[in-house]
Parts: sequence; structure tokens; C-alpha cells
Amino acid sequence: MTDWDAVIKDDFSVPEGLAAAVDELVAMLAAADPAIRDGQAYEVLITWIRRGVLDDRLTALGGTMVARLSHADVQARTFAPLILAAEVERDAAAGLLDAATVRRWRDAFTAWWLTESDLRGWDDDLGWLHAIAHGADLGGSLGASPRLTADEAAALLTVIIERVVAPTPYRYAHMEGDRVARAMIRILARPELTPAQATGWLATVDRLFATGGPGPVPAQVANVLDVLTALYVMADRQPLPHRPAITDAIAGRLHFAFPAYPATRD
Repeated sequence: MTDWDAVIKDDFSVPEGLAAAVDELVAMLAAADPAIRDGQAYEVLITWIRRGVLDDRLTALGGTMVARLSHADVQARTFAPLILAAEVERDAAAGLLDAATVRRWRDAFTAWWLTESDLRGWDDDLGWLHAIAHGADLGGSLGASPRLTADEAAALLTVIIERVVAPTPYRYAHMEGDRVARAMIRILARPELTPAQATGWLATVDRLFATGGPGPVPAQVANVLDVLTALYVMADRQPLPHRPAITDAIAGRLHFAFPAYPATRD
């Protein structure tokens, strides 16, 4: 067994026998112990991916992470997207994958994320699970990837908001809304998006709001409002290609839900 604490302390040095070390890390990434999964395996894998240590292993590692999305244990499923996101971003910087591979990962990701039922951010025994936040990180990385077209990026905006509006008893409690908004901002920054592509995902929000009635606010509605509020602030402070159209469209939905939000800018 590798002394991973020593590896981390030594600025994430690469031990002899890289293949065996990666296999060990991949197994640790599914561990129930968060100190092993989050504190060691995740940290080392992410650092090595970003530094290019695993450049010749990205496709194989990504295939393993795709398979991990159907793992029986929730912590195994929810940490796989973080590794895939780092790989997609490494590809964007260094050109190491092909479009077919990225699209294959995207399809596997959306199939998992839209159906994942355990949305807890934190578990006292397992630590961070964060299916929503980790999935959003991957969605944002995919949507920003040059491997995908503008149409495909716009479709990912809809996938992300469909995950948010899906019926759930879970109320975002660990900044999931902020992570979702950040992912959407990354996609909205693509210069080739049209105004319609940059705002079309709001039709999904409109359909949710059309089902509203008296009584307590459903968790998914509260979650959507969290995302819209965070997204408005982020969009209003960044030079997005279609910033006025985006912020005006979001403001209109916030005003509909709570009229104290101004629908127009004075």
C-alpha cells in the first residue's frame, strides 16, 4: 500500500509503479471513509490530472468513472463526476481526447444525474456526497468544452435545470444552488450561443412555476429560486455575451415568484 499522506506532503509526488498507484486511488475513491476518499484519493487524482501526470490514461480512467456512475454505493457514484470534470478540463487545455469520447461521457453523466435519487449534500458518516454540486461541476465542464457544439452546450443548460426542477424532498442546504449557478455561467460564457440558446432553458422553469398553488413551497421550487438568485448575481457581474437578455429573463421569473424582486432595472 502506498503512503498517500506522504505523497501529498511531498507535493503530490508520483511513486514508482504509476499504473498500480492509479488502480489503488480509483479503489479508494469509492471508500466509505471520507478521509480516504475525499482527503486522499480525490486530492491526488485531481492534482495529477491537472498537472498532466495522467495524460496518457485519461480515456481509460474516464471509462472507469463512467462505469462508477452505476455503482451501488452513493459516495462512489457522486465522486466519479469530479474526476470526469477534471479530465474534460484537462482535455480543453491540452487536446487529449476526441469529441466522441466527451459525448459518450456526457450521455452517461446525464443518464445518471437526472435519475440519481440520493441528493444529500452531507452525511455524518460518509462525509460529502453532493450529487447535485458534483454533477453540476461536470455539467459546467462539459458545457464549456470545445468538443461540444453550441447546440449541445445549450442542451446541457436544459439538462442542468431539469435536474433542479425534478420533484424532490431535498432542500439545498450546502451551497448546491451556487454550484449549479456557477456551472451554468460557464456555459453561458460561450460566445457562440445565441440569445435564444442562452435563455431557452427558462422554459423549464416556467413549466414548474405554472404548477404552483397555495400551500408550502415545494423543495424543488425553493431550489430553483436559489439557483435563479445566484445565477442573476453571477451573470450581472460578468461580461457574458448576452448578459442583458439573461439577467432580464431571470429577473422576470424572480418577480413572478416574489414581486418584491424588480422585474425591470430603473
